[in-house]
Amino acid sequence: MSSHGPARPLSTHASQPLTGQADVPGDKSISHRSLILGALAVGETKVTGLLEGQDVLDTAAAMRAFGADVIQHGPGAWSVHGVGVGGFAEPETVIDCGNSGTGVRLVMGAMATTDISATFTGDASLRGRPMGRITDPIALFGAASYGRKGGRLPMTIVGAAQPVPVHYKTPMPSAQVKSAVLLAGLNAPGETVVIEAEATRDHSERMLAGFGAEISSETTPEGRVITLVGQPELKPQTITVPRDPSSAAFPVCAALIVPGSDVLVPNIGLNPTRAGLFQTLRDMGADLTYENERLEGGEPVADLRARFSPDMKGIEVPPERAPSMIDEYPILSVVAANATGKTVMLGVKELRVKESDRIDAMARGLEACGVTIEETEDTMIVHGLGAGLVPGGATCAARLDHRIAMSFLCLGMSAQKPVTVDDAGPIATSFPIFESLMGSLGAEFTES
Repeated sequence: MSSHGPARPLSTHASQPLTGQADVPGDKSISHRSLILGALAVGETKVTGLLEGQDVLDTAAAMRAFGADVIQHGPGAWSVHGVGVGGFAEPETVIDCGNSGTGVRLVMGAMATTDISATFTGDASLRGRPMGRITDPIALFGAASYGRKGGRLPMTIVGAAQPVPVHYKTPMPSAQVKSAVLLAGLNAPGETVVIEAEATRDHSERMLAGFGAEISSETTPEGRVITLVGQPELKPQTITVPRDPSSAAFPVCAALIVPGSDVLVPNIGLNPTRAGLFQTLRDMGADLTYENERLEGGEPVADLRARFSPDMKGIEVPPERAPSMIDEYPILSVVAANATGKTVMLGVKELRVKESDRIDAMARGLEACGVTIEETEDTMIVHGLGAGLVPGGATCAARLDHRIAMSFLCLGMSAQKPVTVDDAGPIATSFPIFESLMGSLGAEFTES
């Protein structure tokens, strides 16, 4: 959906203690991949716990457009009757990926080595995001792309009629780029190799192996080397989607900064390529514990308990941790504002090309709320004021970015004056139950 409708301003104010259990939605990354790999398998893949945010619903619609039979059976329960690797049909209409960079980039990769064409678009935010990072590597397979100046949507991809395998070193740490190349490699003969200097989230590798692809990885002096053997017959799977650590970040961080809070967030995926935020919070002195640690479907999972932590200290977050928490820096900057001392975030230039320029969005909003910020192209430094000492009292621009909107609403729950976001509508792309869930814990929202 390319537009979510009229802007919906929303405010929060200093909250009573947040208490109770926060059942956050399914993991967005795994939800996207479940639908795409299910569509590339032969037979019926069954999925429970699927995130039903707009981003994932748009990917489901894309898979239908390519010929897969995608059916919702009940809340979170879906099935995908796949068409097999190389079996995508040419869509009859434009593929609208809404706000989802993950969706559009992974789908482009998945269709790039099939002899069909497809045109992609999205909302204003997605149309402004760079696609060259995907069109460059898929061109090596033999695909062609025709888009707006700067490699932006709307864009038509003409899939390779005779794809060839590639050997590709990612120019930046990006799970989206890696995954797009691996998905394209599925329908190319021989071995496709991806090298990443910094390891990124590995859901694609784990799930490809689960669906029966021959895939391996090794660590070398050059980086992490992933090798995929092309043209497998993927086998349908039964998938239980763990709950999303990126969504869990919001009730966890809100509990850490709201006095008296004690919140349990159960069944959170703690894949080490995704859990950097929680390690960072612990490094800052957060009262954040893992309970009932276990493995589910090969992924580490635990229940997170977060309690108000008035004595958190600013730290330097190492740049090598960035890939494991890239989506969590906005909410981390809110926690940093409530800590004492400087929190230095290094190696975060990827934030500049997310749904918005997230460094600029958070810096301008935090400054409006009375927090001192320093920034460069690749760094952000928050000068913390201490627990409950952020003045607030500002309206912050969400910039069509769900994580920016949720971060500032969490800030308002501990600020001295209410904080307003100019548009809460984008939250539905990833966390459609955010308001009701936070409200059940004790937060209060006011329509502005």
